[in-house]
Amino acid sequence: MKRHLPRGLTYAGLAAVLLIALFPFWWMLVTSLKRPIDIFAGVSLVPQHITFSNYSRLFGPYHMGQFLRNSLVVVSVAVAISLVVGTLAAYALARFRLRLGLNRNALVVTLLVRMLPPILLVVPIYIVLGKLSLLNSKIGLIIVYTGLNTSFVIWMMQSFLEEIPRDIEEAAMVDGDSRLTALRRVVLPLAAPGLAATAIFSVIATYNDFLIALSLTSTPNAQTVPVGVSTLIGKIQIEWGPMAAAGVVGALPIIFFALMVQRHFVRGLTMGAVK
Repeated sequence: MKRHLPRGLTYAGLAAVLLIALFPFWWMLVTSLKRPIDIFAGVSLVPQHITFSNYSRLFGPYHMGQFLRNSLVVVSVAVAISLVVGTLAAYALARFRLRLGLNRNALVVTLLVRMLPPILLVVPIYIVLGKLSLLNSKIGLIIVYTGLNTSFVIWMMQSFLEEIPRDIEEAAMVDGDSRLTALRRVVLPLAAPGLAATAIFSVIATYNDFLIALSLTSTPNAQTVPVGVSTLIGKIQIEWGPMAAAGVVGALPIIFFALMVQRHFVRGLTMGAVK
């Protein structure tokens, strides 16, 4: 009996933590299914009168469909390009020793880009994109997010790639592969967990960004989901029902993406941690 008590306490603690973590999501889902009068009627963990009008309004006059498409396009393209460019740069830093300690200095510079507060970058980025006529466009957002994510990818992937023995790719090159072919056929499959972890962090950071997207876009043609949700906050009232529905819809792409790569995610978190 005493032997099973600690296990029962462990399960009870895990259940309590899980309940606390999932409660905000349940509250958001329940609120999205309530009528406006029910939202302000009192606390209720279950909707008394289920309605989907908040979702229909969300994809009607509130343009959530356009916001969602913009986010998916911007995030997909920006993260894909940054993964390709950043992984190649990380591979060069992990496999070649540059003079004057440039390997370490390059990593420090890439880290400094991520350490700068976004508010310091908004004004110069706005001026540059304005001169290039790329304000309020998905292309402009893609360029900005690609640059910001590439530094993060370099920093993450460099440690992952250093964990892969060089003998493996050298054996592939002895068999006739070029260095790029060995990278594609041998190194990248072994670094898949690291790529998955890096991709998840990049996707979340890009998808959830609000300040840069708000500063560089002004119409639903280019605005992303976080900016679109903020439009539900009016000067007189807040549309709580559609806002909760927007939270549910906006969270689905991240959930689906995390489920697709969860097989590699946990291993990727620890792959570059132990030397």
